[in-house]
Amino acid sequence: MRQLLVLSSTVLLAACGQHNTASYTEAAGAPKSAETRTLEAGAKLLQGKAPLNAVSAYLNGFHFYNGDMNGQMEAHHYVTRVNEDVMQALIYDGNGSDAKLMGVEYIISARLFATLPEDEKKLWHSHDYEVKSGSLVAPGLPQVAEKQLMEQVVSTYGKTWHTWHTDRDKELPYGIPALMMGFTADGQLDPALEKARDQRLGVDTQAIRRSRESIPQPGVDPAANAWEKGDVIQLQRVRGAGEHRHGEGAGRAEIIESGRLQQQQRSSER
Repeated sequence: MRQLLVLSSTVLLAACGQHNTASYTEAAGAPKSAETRTLEAGAKLLQGKAPLNAVSAYLNGFHFYNGDMNGQMEAHHYVTRVNEDVMQALIYDGNGSDAKLMGVEYIISARLFATLPEDEKKLWHSHDYEVKSGSLVAPGLPQVAEKQLMEQVVSTYGKTWHTWHTDRDKELPYGIPALMMGFTADGQLDPALEKARDQRLGVDTQAIRRSRESIPQPGVDPAANAWEKGDVIQLQRVRGAGEHRHGEGAGRAEIIESGRLQQQQRSSER
């Protein structure tokens, strides 16, 4: 009975502050019809959603476009743990029923990250600063449980692609996916974004930061966070199958080189 009460309390706590962030934009298209709503209600009752039911954590943090520190946005992560070394997250622009699916993030342990090719590592960002700074939070979790979760996340690395840029008031998922990064130092995140998030979710980033001082600071692989060294990578349209041509790696170097050329062009324009 005691375990049941504890579980019930945890569930109630986890529900706090999780449905109060509206989507950035309205999607193009007509409102749902009565027929569509009826079909949805029936599907909810009759169809299984095992992959969605496997989501076990809600994390709230911030991303920015690789190569554009001014392109910042709040990101709501719904995380599934694949195993002890791999997690995957659906990323939304809100935490309510109107939220738009912005992208995905793959999260792996430091052990697996160390096995990646050097060029692959450049696509990933570390999570140590996000955890230690308090900017990454798990709304609704009791402090003890949240800290335990963050102790697992602090040494991981993420590879994040946004496919619907709703922060730019896009009513449809225009354009190609964008590689996103995480913040790595004080002074990078727009304080207005942090303040608005804290007020809405009822959290205190600075208090959380102090509570995490005892979490060990992990070493960060120097190949991660490549943007810090000016090695900015973004996708560009290429002819043919590019990197994903069956049985070949053709196009991969072309895509990476395009990202470097973009950065060089931006630097020369300043």
